[in-house]
Amino acid sequence: MLYFSLNKQSPNVSFAEAAVKGQAPDKGLYFPVTIPKLPASLLQNLRALSKDELGFSVMQPYVGDAIPAATLQRIVSETIAFEFPLVKVTENIASLELFHGPTLAFKDVGARFMSRCLGYFNRNSNRHTTVLVATSGDTGGAVANGFLGVEGVEVIILYPSGKVSPIQELQLTTCGQNITALEINGTFDDCQAMVKQAFTDAALQQQYSLTSANSINVARWLPQQLYYFFALQQWQHQQPPVIAVPSGNFGNICAGLLAHVSGLPVQHFIAALNANDAVHRYMQTGNYAPQPSVATVSNAMDVGNPSNFIRVLQLFNNELPQLQNVLSSTTLDDHTTVATIKAVYNQTGYTLDPHGAVAFCALQQYLLQYPEQKGFFLETAHPVKFPQTVEQATGQTVPVPDSAKHLLQQQKKSVVLDADYNTLKDWLLSR
Repeated sequence: MLYFSLNKQSPNVSFAEAAVKGQAPDKGLYFPVTIPKLPASLLQNLRALSKDELGFSVMQPYVGDAIPAATLQRIVSETIAFEFPLVKVTENIASLELFHGPTLAFKDVGARFMSRCLGYFNRNSNRHTTVLVATSGDTGGAVANGFLGVEGVEVIILYPSGKVSPIQELQLTTCGQNITALEINGTFDDCQAMVKQAFTDAALQQQYSLTSANSINVARWLPQQLYYFFALQQWQHQQPPVIAVPSGNFGNICAGLLAHVSGLPVQHFIAALNANDAVHRYMQTGNYAPQPSVATVSNAMDVGNPSNFIRVLQLFNNELPQLQNVLSSTTLDDHTTVATIKAVYNQTGYTLDPHGAVAFCALQQYLLQYPEQKGFFLETAHPVKFPQTVEQATGQTVPVPDSAKHLLQQQKKSVVLDADYNTLKDWLLSR
């Protein structure tokens, strides 16, 4: 499998080179030259396959010969070594719970897959790889956990000060070892812009072998398809599902759309957005105009200029009508998000996190228009990561899972920097 830059000014590369580089030299995102088509036998036997068998079958065409089959099987098995339950919430709506991994968020899958791939690619190298990553919440913790102790790799995480939840901040600032957290006095968009600029800086390239662990990296982005396959294994209805995805940087929903284009049966996708609604406005008007991000209670979705939307457009040949046949969008304000958490808890006993709440409400609204359909939404993070919002809505304390209790005893360690690229560059060059 080869990958091309969406800016089309760089040569095609292998999966290994795309994963190690993160971004093409022309600043474009890498995209598969061809999209594999799922074998009919796989779709017919979906429920009979183990998670490991299914995961390997999906990922192997994208990896190609960059990783031996036996090694890739091990990587996939370690990546998905936890549950992805599809839980009934109402008669027509289920929740795909993606928070059963080590950092209680959906990004565990991509981070674990990528860390193991880079570990394999670096096995005979004397030069360290530096993973430079921006986070709006869950990416940082998942990347820190996934790469902790990986030989030959150091991780530097940029996160917006005061704009991630307490548990999220502890997950990305308490690891130590090969993990460093930079607390940026700005927004996630500032963090992301600084990371992108670093990849094109010749002075940094001389001192560092840089790659990204954001979903711009194919090794982070592509394995997110697996959630959708695992959900379809558990889907009990004859008609394909409508799927609502809380969307920030658009890597997750883009992976789902990729799975669908390759053959996974899905009735419709909904991009569920908060006040950061550039994609929603594009879907309505055809005019894509990114805006500075604004802070909301669903903070991991606070992205004003989503990097992966260009991949979504590529999947549909940059034709808006083609995209609209498969995808619609909805935006929710904070008041409606909190009200949804409250209503769902009172009516069903199910506790939503703020991101899942946006997706639940978007799906509920869609099914009111199409009552013959059924669907599920992605519950992307454990409610304990957002205690203030969830407890305000439900009136109940969210119990801290056993796997996260140790964080409460840890001391945050971060380096505070201004949201200025030259400040970041000087810090990196002075190390």
